[in-house]
Amino acid sequence: MDDSEFGDASGDELKAVGALLTEPIGRHLRGSPVSVGPETTLAQAVALMQQRRIGCVLVVDDEGCLIGIFTERDLLNRVVGHPVDLAVARIDKYMTANPETLAAEDRLAWALNRMHVGGYRHVPIISEGLVPVGVLSVKDIVDDIVELFPAEIQNLPPDPSHESPQTDGGA
Repeated sequence: MDDSEFGDASGDELKAVGALLTEPIGRHLRGSPVSVGPETTLAQAVALMQQRRIGCVLVVDDEGCLIGIFTERDLLNRVVGHPVDLAVARIDKYMTANPETLAAEDRLAWALNRMHVGGYRHVPIISEGLVPVGVLSVKDIVDDIVELFPAEIQNLPPDPSHESPQTDGGA
């Protein structure tokens, strides 16, 4: 990769990305987390995820403490293709129980590391007592990084040398 591949973005913008990664997660949370109880049906949870255009819901107990997370991946890997009646199946049977969590004061770089190592796209952010205060997603982090670059960089045409070769037969 040569120095000009990112145009004028190789200086200040890349330093800004480094600075962004040292910031606390709490600065990057977008709104309150969407939570449901363990008795919520899969149909209700999926409808809520569709309505809110989110990739996960947190599952909390009666005291509001995190007990699990249900993500799009859980839906695909544990529900789709299996004989599950979404209208009666409870979310607590299909959620990821006791997910890894982070605190709002943890650094963004640490969150990226944990997401990469753990292979997940969403991490619940909790306060004392396992009470969720937010959810951080890989998309949130990418959106924040993209905002650091000027529109000229974001809208550069694709480099033909990076395109996939054409194959016969589609796909």
